[in-house]
This record gives sequence, C-alpha cells and structure tokens, in this order.
Amino acid sequence: MSITLTDQDKSTLRTAAYGAVWLMSAADATGKPHKAATEGSIALASATGLVGHVLADYPKDMKLDSKSVAMIADQVLPALTAAMILLDKQDPAEAGNFRSTVLVAVESAARTHQGQPSPTVADMIRKITEALGAA
Repeated sequence: MSITLTDQDKSTLRTAAYGAVWLMSAADATGKPHKAATEGSIALASATGLVGHVLADYPKDMKLDSKSVAMIADQVLPALTAAMILLDKQDPAEAGNFRSTVLVAVESAARTHQGQPSPTVADMIRKITEALGAA
C-alpha cells in the first residue's frame, strides 16, 4: 500500500515525534535535560521506513509554545494521536512503526537516569504512551 502524506501530515508527524522527546527532556529533573533530548533525537534519527524518511528532516517549522510544559503538551499529545490516526488509516504497519519509533525515543530519553525514572518522567512516559494509543 502506498502512503500519500501532505506537507501538513509530515509536519504533524515531526511535531509529534520530536515534541515527545522535548516533553521527556522537560520532565527530566536531573539537571541534564540536554542528554535526554540528545538520546531521544538519536533514536528518531535512526528510524526506518516511511517514518524514518519523514523524521530525517528535522522539524524546522515546528513551533511549540514553550511558555510552559503544559502548553507544549497541549500541542504534542494531540499531534501524537493525530499521527497515529492518520497513519493507521493509510497503513497500519507504518502506524506501528511510528508508535515503536516514538516509544524507543522516549525510552532512550528516559535511560539517561540511573535506575528507575523519576515519577515526573514516568508520568510523562505514561501520557505519551496513552496519546499513541499503546496503553
């Protein structure tokens, strides 16, 4: 099955994926959020398939309202759900690829902690997972 994505669709996927990594770095209370962002971004850059091709272009057009984490979550969490709906309609396997890619990025960002992630990070993981419909 061939998937046709508009520029807006691609922007939604990029905002969702890179925004999820941003949310993970924002939830990181270790004082090293850049490490979480780096690890998550490397995971996204390692994606394959259509998702990998879309995410290869860093979202220069992504404009997250960074006044607060809540405002960013208001943009990113619905984008995650929208991306899943969009991909699931066109190619369920590619939707699974997107979900897996984002979850690997989230896990990579969370691995910057020694031991278990903090309650704040764990809660952000839960919110992202729920938005992906993988709960």
